[in-house]
Amino acid sequence: MSLIVAGRFTTFPIAEAAAEKLYAEGFVEEDVNLFFVNPRGQHARHGVHSVGAPPAASPHHTRNITAGAVAGAVVGVVIFSAFSAALPSVVIAAGVGAWIGARIGASVGAKSAAQPTLAHREIVHHETRNSGVLLSVHVCYENQDCAAQLLRDAGATDIERASGQWHDGHWADFDPTRAPMPFAEPSRQQA
Repeated sequence: MSLIVAGRFTTFPIAEAAAEKLYAEGFVEEDVNLFFVNPRGQHARHGVHSVGAPPAASPHHTRNITAGAVAGAVVGVVIFSAFSAALPSVVIAAGVGAWIGARIGASVGAKSAAQPTLAHREIVHHETRNSGVLLSVHVCYENQDCAAQLLRDAGATDIERASGQWHDGHWADFDPTRAPMPFAEPSRQQA
């Protein structure tokens, strides 16, 4: 795991100017990364379905459609058999009954899906990270205070410390939904 110090800026030009100050103090480009953090709730938590693709039918939804189709077919056969109809009429009635029953079963399934139970409710994440341009710096123990102070002096807010994976010049395992760990002032760290 790598030690990372980061600060949030309002715009890319301000963050880029802060990066230049880091370079002037001896930090190298491979250890400095700029990226934008989306506003809360917009961190790509959508399903894996492509746009316009319907979600897969649940077992309960399929069961409702099947039960409706079977019940409709039975009702169609019973009604037309009561009138002593010919075999083709009874088969057609069974098909029509099955179609109507399947439609009713689907609508019942859709209504029950619209009212989630405790087991099917969506998990709500309470995000605490603010949006903006995040300037992250791969640091070591010896230069972390220097990096934090340079970010602070350049106008960064929400300065944080993290342990993470730093690969190819960027914070590889950054998670925008994880709460940031604030970087304490140097005087408070030594106490």
